[in-house]
Amino acid sequence: MFKLIVGLGNPGPEYEATRHNAGFWWLDAIARELKVSMVLDRSYQGLLARATWDGRPVWLLEPMTWMNESGKSVAALARFYKIQPEEILVAHDELDIVPGELKLKRGGGHAGHNGLRSIHAQLGSDDYWRLRIGVGHPGVKSEVIHWVLKKPSPEHRNAIEDSLIRATQALPELLNGEMDKATQRLHTSKPPRPKPPKPSRPETAPSANTRAADQKAGPAS
Repeated sequence: MFKLIVGLGNPGPEYEATRHNAGFWWLDAIARELKVSMVLDRSYQGLLARATWDGRPVWLLEPMTWMNESGKSVAALARFYKIQPEEILVAHDELDIVPGELKLKRGGGHAGHNGLRSIHAQLGSDDYWRLRIGVGHPGVKSEVIHWVLKKPSPEHRNAIEDSLIRATQALPELLNGEMDKATQRLHTSKPPRPKPPKPSRPETAPSANTRAADQKAGPAS
């Protein structure tokens, strides 16, 4: 179904491990899964790879335009290869979802995400799919910019990594257009930890008569 999969983020090593680059993290993971290498292509202002799935091409793209101009890269490639908005999946960080959770949706607003805002404008449509990767919210709107441009805590990073593993496992369903199956896999969180085993019942204390008998018998010879 998808002809173009986009991961959003900011270029440069100083941003590599920040929450805003969660889309890049997933694109790197699926590039490894599909055994392709991301290479800079100046024509589309991004890192680009061409994979093959079921005999058809699938493009992977990480815009190098900075987040707020991501649409220039996406639209340039989509126009050249005549890829329709509904054939595009964009992976991005999502403040309104807790770390470890994912949501798949088609269409809708950009909710203030500058990368999506740019894609909306450049494609002239919101009818593309999004893989929303939960990174959590700082709790205060004024802290959002600092939050997304900082590294997550180790606990949050591990939760996000677990969700990206799940997203990579759903790749066959996504590429085959089996959206119900993909959604079910993506929306299923890690199974809860198993409960600890119940403690064994304590042995019954010996009765007074038994203790008296043992004392009378004395130590065994």
